[in-house]
Amino acid sequence: MPRTFFPGRGTLIEQTWLEAEAEGRLKQSAESVLRVLESRGIPVSPAVHERIMTCTFMDTLGYWLEAAVTVSTAEEIFVHGG
Repeated sequence: MPRTFFPGRGTLIEQTWLEAEAEGRLKQSAESVLRVLESRGIPVSPAVHERIMTCTFMDTLGYWLEAAVTVSTAEEIFVHGG
């Protein structure tokens, strides 16, 4: 767990805050994958959108983001780390 200077350090409040921060980073990464696909004019089906937005692994999202730059279809990103 990262060291923080949160006023309630070591408490349930801090744990909740850190979890929310991590969820925010996951959401931003997932949105980045979708933005790259969208900016490249690649259609994203509702199923692909859902899979990207519900991913809970930062490494996987990183692989997908890298793949989003070169794939021809949105589904192809799942061949890369997913």
